[in-house]
Parts: sequence; C-alpha cells; structure tokens
Amino acid sequence: MNIEAVFEQFPILKSDDFVLKKIEDQHLDDVFEIYNNDKVFEYCGIIPKHNKETVKNMIGHFERDYNKRSRVKWGIFANPKPDRLLGIIEAVDFNQKVNAVTIGYYLSESHWGKGNATEAVKILLDFLFADVNVNRIQAEVMPLNETSKKVLLKNGFIKEGTLRQATLWAGKGIVDLEIYSILKEDRRAI
Repeated sequence: MNIEAVFEQFPILKSDDFVLKKIEDQHLDDVFEIYNNDKVFEYCGIIPKHNKETVKNMIGHFERDYNKRSRVKWGIFANPKPDRLLGIIEAVDFNQKVNAVTIGYYLSESHWGKGNATEAVKILLDFLFADVNVNRIQAEVMPLNETSKKVLLKNGFIKEGTLRQATLWAGKGIVDLEIYSILKEDRRAI
C-alpha cells in the first residue's frame, strides 16, 4: 500500500463531472445542511448535528484526522465549478498489513437519486486501486439501506455477508451490518 499517496499531500480527485477535494471552513453552510438533516444519517452510525458551531468544529476534526493519518474526508463537488458541496466521501481504517481500506459516503438530501454517490465511489475506487495500490476496499451497510447497497453493487462490490448484532453505532445501538467488498482483481474484471 502506498500510504504516502494519501497522506503526503491532500489528494484532489477528479472526473469530468466531479471533484473530490478537501472540505474547508468556507463550506460550513453546505456541511451544516448535510449534518443537520436526520434523514441523511438514518442508516449511519453518525449522530446528526443541529448546531452550526459544532459542525464548524467538525471541519477542524476532518483536518486533525487527516494529519493523524487515520481518515480522509473528501467533499464531493460538481466539476468544473466546484462551489457547492454535494456530499462527503471518506476512506478510513487503512490496514497496511492486509492492504485494505473501508469507505463510507453520504450526500445532501437534495442530491439523492442523481447518481452522484455512484460516481464519487467510482472516482475513489480508481484512486485507491491505481495510486494507493490497495487490494481490498470494503463498506459496511445497515441492512435497510437499499440505496447505499445499490451504489456499491453498481461499482462492482460483492455482498460478503451479514455481521449480526456486531457493532455499536452512535445513536443506533447494537446493529447488524452487511459487508460489501471489492478486490483489485474484481475491478480489473469489470
């Protein structure tokens, strides 16, 4: 795993339609719109934040986590005019021993159902497989989150199974999680 491709300098990832880049203080209103919406986190282990000052502090935590090399959160922006934050996508749990990483994503409700998450995941997969040389990428999904499962399946992920009552998620208690993964060899076959 080429971890330096991720943490030496914040990676900016692009396609024809989207830019994945660092979330900064100037994006506070858009980040707040996402975190202030209970529907966005209905199937997620994140507790919505209804205080703008709390969300402002979170943006600083994004930077802190990146500097600690524990997690990368990219803002999903429209290209070529990346002025509006559509959502957030992240890579966490960089496991160098088995060359694997976990991803997650959530979009502003106004950008649901338009293919934005599917395209953002594709951009991230391309980067993680080609530049970071990751072998395995996985995602954990609550069983009722059909929309997220479709995003993963469209990107070539395979459902591996269900972990029953295996994880404590904030605001949700102990939950079942379905595990989806894609290997580098799977990606080449697509």
